[in-house]
Amino acid sequence: MNNLDKQYQNLLSTILKHGVVKQDRTGTGTKSIFGYTIRHNMQDGFPLLTTKKVAFKTMATELLWFLKGDTNIKYLVDNGCNIWNGDAYKSYEKYAKDNSYGVDIFSMEEFIDEIKTNDEFAEKWGELGPIYGKQWRDWKINLIDPNTMEFVPPVDQIQNLINDLKTNPDSRRLMVNAWNVGELNDMTLPPCHYGFQIYTRKLDIDERMAEYEKRGYIKNIDPLDWAPERAISLMWNQRSVDTFLGLPFNIASYGLLLEMIAKEVNMVPDQLIGNLGDTHLYLDHLDQAEEQIRRVPFGLPSVEIGELDILKGSAEIELKNYKPHPAIKAPLSN
Repeated sequence: MNNLDKQYQNLLSTILKHGVVKQDRTGTGTKSIFGYTIRHNMQDGFPLLTTKKVAFKTMATELLWFLKGDTNIKYLVDNGCNIWNGDAYKSYEKYAKDNSYGVDIFSMEEFIDEIKTNDEFAEKWGELGPIYGKQWRDWKINLIDPNTMEFVPPVDQIQNLINDLKTNPDSRRLMVNAWNVGELNDMTLPPCHYGFQIYTRKLDIDERMAEYEKRGYIKNIDPLDWAPERAISLMWNQRSVDTFLGLPFNIASYGLLLEMIAKEVNMVPDQLIGNLGDTHLYLDHLDQAEEQIRRVPFGLPSVEIGELDILKGSAEIELKNYKPHPAIKAPLSN
């Protein structure tokens, strides 16, 4: 069952019909609504839209980059993911124009080539500041421990989340936050999806047996000694939503993160929920949205995760049975 594409198409229609025109920092302009929720049952398939092709590998590369705690585009560029290039180049270009005094400024293509080939250049100009990965894995605390008179060590929110899921899965504090108000001014771009919360519940016997059968019989092992005992859901919050280009990535990224966390703690992926704030279509995406609304959804794909080390941002990920409509091109506003 693919209810996800239908929800997404309804959202596009809602923005086109009811959205108000607003100005934005990029100068492009948007049609915008405020407040929308997307909900997907992970048992219905992996949440990758089929009404247009979504670049799964690019999305997965970015998610692993977050989990590594990395904030430099070097890793992304080296792995064929270019979605942050414009943000890095914008910072370089502004500085170069203000300080070069007649020296030639690299074009975007030259800039990316320098990132690929010049480690010193990449270290300086590929850095985006303390964005997602830094906050997820290394949240800085500017406090002195009165016992040691040293700074309190940074918080690894992902490590804490995994530990808490294994030891206290009914906790209401299973949260990861990227909106560090003390460091927003140091970020190239403040977080759009600024936090997520995890919720788990016990599976009943029928659900456990169904999961056991889906994964395959294991000889000489009692199913109830092996089958997962809990289901796990993820809800993310997003202040700003580029609905045509960004949201399909966000949905798939948090779906993949839920799959990875579920595998790490031996739980069954359950509900994926997105709470969306300023939910908009850029004014140069309206025709593309109309085209996507007219398309008939296909069946959702599945994802298989092999070797996994979530705390190192390392995973073997295979997308299966993805048969989407062709991609729809649209300009990116930075």
